Amino acid sequence: MFGYVIVNKPELKIKDFDIYRSFYCGLCQCLKKEFGQLSRFSLNYDMTFLAILLTALYEPPTEEKMKRCMVHPMQKRRMYDNIYLSYAAEMTIVLTYLKCEDNWQDEHSHTSHMYQKVLKHRYESIKQKYPEKVTRIEEALIALGEEEKKGTRDLDLLASYTGRFMAEILCYKEDVWAPTLRTMGDYLGRYIYLLDAYDDLEEDKKKQCFNPLLEEAKKSDFDERMRTILELMISASCEAFEILPVIAYADIIRNVLYSGIWAKYELARKKRTGEEDGRSL
Repeated sequence: MFGYVIVNKPELKIKDFDIYRSFYCGLCQCLKKEFGQLSRFSLNYDMTFLAILLTALYEPPTEEKMKRCMVHPMQKRRMYDNIYLSYAAEMTIVLTYLKCEDNWQDEHSHTSHMYQKVLKHRYESIKQKYPEKVTRIEEALIALGEEEKKGTRDLDLLASYTGRFMAEILCYKEDVWAPTLRTMGDYLGRYIYLLDAYDDLEEDKKKQCFNPLLEEAKKSDFDERMRTILELMISASCEAFEILPVIAYADIIRNVLYSGIWAKYELARKKRTGEEDGRSL
């Protein structure tokens, strides 16, 4: 479910991509500093977006560092560091830990089980810091898993659970912007769930795994209807974002919301229809 909230690089100005990369590298550095080297395997673009959004909204003091890393040992890279990057690192650990647990229960993935053990102590320390938030995220994911095991095909219900935990993640603190951030996160989470299901449809069909879209996909207008539903979800998320008093990094955030996630949708659509290898089904 990770990897859908990403920039569309060709549509981004060079200076804005440099800023985006500085947040990405900063999040990687935060994971290493706060949770150890192995935690860097959980690095993802979705939580990079979270760090940029909260930094743009709250404008905290942000330190710039020039560092080398294992991936780029020859040249120093600019990395940002602030409290919202630390928060994004914490939420990265939470979501990765719970995803590993889900993979172990559903697929008996030994790799996920081992990585979950690596993250266990870190996860528990974060839960002590944010007990209510992490509990609500856990409850939403558990409820989602239970509905999927029952074979529920109610898309609105299933997507609402992902919306619920994304709302918790985007809402850093209870202030005047909390309701707007929760609304933005809710619809963004719904979009992610539906796009993930759409992206995995053909593979799930082959493996005979649960996918709430399997029956819907038999209808002739399925692809058009899915795009309409996805447009409704992300439009509501964008509408909430536009309420926020964001000036810094606004172009980067809009690139993600208005372009980046649609680039991911197009990749999923082309994979499903066979356009990626020159065919048309």
